[in-house]
Amino acid sequence: MRTDSYSRLPGVETGSRPAPRATAPGAAVPVVPAAPAVIEVERIRHAFGRHAVVKGLSFAVGRGHIACLLGPSGCGKTTVLRAIAGFEPLQDGRIVLDGQTVSSSGTLLAPEQRRIGMVFQDYALFPHLDVAANVGFGLTRASRAERAARVDEVLRLVGLDGAGRQYPHELSGGQQQRVALARALAPRPELLLLDEPFSNLDVDLRERLSLEVRAILKAQRTTAILVTHDQHEAFAMADEIGVMHDGVIEQWGSAHDLYHRPASRFVAGFIGQGVLMAGRLRAAGEIELELGLLRPAVPLDLPAGAAVEVLVRPDDIIHDDASPMRAEVVHKAFRGAEILYTLRLASGGRVLALVPSHHNHAVGERIGIRVEIEDVVAFAA
Repeated sequence: MRTDSYSRLPGVETGSRPAPRATAPGAAVPVVPAAPAVIEVERIRHAFGRHAVVKGLSFAVGRGHIACLLGPSGCGKTTVLRAIAGFEPLQDGRIVLDGQTVSSSGTLLAPEQRRIGMVFQDYALFPHLDVAANVGFGLTRASRAERAARVDEVLRLVGLDGAGRQYPHELSGGQQQRVALARALAPRPELLLLDEPFSNLDVDLRERLSLEVRAILKAQRTTAILVTHDQHEAFAMADEIGVMHDGVIEQWGSAHDLYHRPASRFVAGFIGQGVLMAGRLRAAGEIELELGLLRPAVPLDLPAGAAVEVLVRPDDIIHDDASPMRAEVVHKAFRGAEILYTLRLASGGRVLALVPSHHNHAVGERIGIRVEIEDVVAFAA
């Protein structure tokens, strides 16, 4: 990936691509969790043969927080999760769990000794065991009475009270996922890892279950790390998100910051939708675009006349019949309450606009638009 200088407004200095560790948006130091850290990942590296997949990555997660590693396939996020679980050794760096080093270049504590629970993508339920036996599988040190009480407790917690006698094949996909979650929570782990846990579910169930799982984890004050490629899933579940690309964390922050204040071109393109529009910085600190002038709250740290590219999201384009700025509808995607329009400007450039669906325009029609951007995100061209 090419290194880009960038500026994010308001209140963020110009800088280079963030270092390969988790940093707050625009910050030059690692993120420090507000709560005491349960898990600390420090400059870890991992390779398969000569192919490096994790490249000096760092982050920490505070007790009771839900973090997410979000990125496309092949970015290294699942390898990080497997290293935390103890399934993959480290070539460099270390992983500290509740104050104990569990992985380093010379240390590898066995997975079963880490007090980590894991929810797998395919649930990994035992088909020959009923729900109660699946949930109680890890409670090997508990007495029979203690085990039965804990199984009943976690099944109530995940909304499956009374389902202990059923078998996995008798359950829906969503119910199977709840059983997998109950099994992971039963031993009261220090940390819960979730590897693409909702990818086998349909979209509506995935969204509903992600919110329900978040509520369950928060009620139990469980510290968790989710791995996913689905940004909507990450936004629904996580308190903090690290966007991964090519073995590094490009940016670590809240969903709001990642969307409105992306720290790199990759994050800007991966999170949400939008286009980068060419512009030029004027002497007064304004940015001149084909769409008009933008007046940032804080000036860009670039010389007057500098070429820039400005991120324009669909919600930055306002449908306005009274506006002199016109654009041609070249594509429309009906989304129920809204329509996503692809619009062609006079120059031939294109922007996206998210418009209430009662404004139903035909392809080829010219409509009035104006731009309103609250947080200007501009990259040096």
